[in-house]
Amino acid sequence: MKKAIFPGSFDPITLGHEDIINRGISLFDEIVIAIGVNAEKKYMFTLDERKKFIEETFKDEPKVTVITYEGLTIDLCHKIKADFILRGLRNPADFEFEKAIAHTNRRLSKIETVFLLTAAKTSYISSSIVRDVIRNHGEYQMLVPEAVQVKLHKK
Repeated sequence: MKKAIFPGSFDPITLGHEDIINRGISLFDEIVIAIGVNAEKKYMFTLDERKKFIEETFKDEPKVTVITYEGLTIDLCHKIKADFILRGLRNPADFEFEKAIAHTNRRLSKIETVFLLTAAKTSYISSSIVRDVIRNHGEYQMLVPEAVQVKLHKK
């Protein structure tokens, strides 16, 4: 069974994340979306909110599960017996950053990182851009899945 972890803070999940996960479903038997907890980071959405956004977005996809974790991603891979880390690449800067992490992870373990290029229509979307649009009361709806739109509409 091919199991991959898709790690991130998902603050919030974007259409770019959703695209990578949907495309990864055809490559893996299971994708574990792993929401990393970093005490040093200030989040716009609580851990519970972020988890619910993702669970709602993939509620009809049995190959996707959502968990939270602290620590090294490779330690989580060993713990849940995942052999792959799935990552999306939007641009050359992402590639350089992710390449260094992938090499380190492979050096520290036997975990392989699989990169998928983002779709052209979502390649400009990042969680930090979405947060900025939300903070400034802009039109964020075309950047995030419906689960995020519903939550923000209720606020």
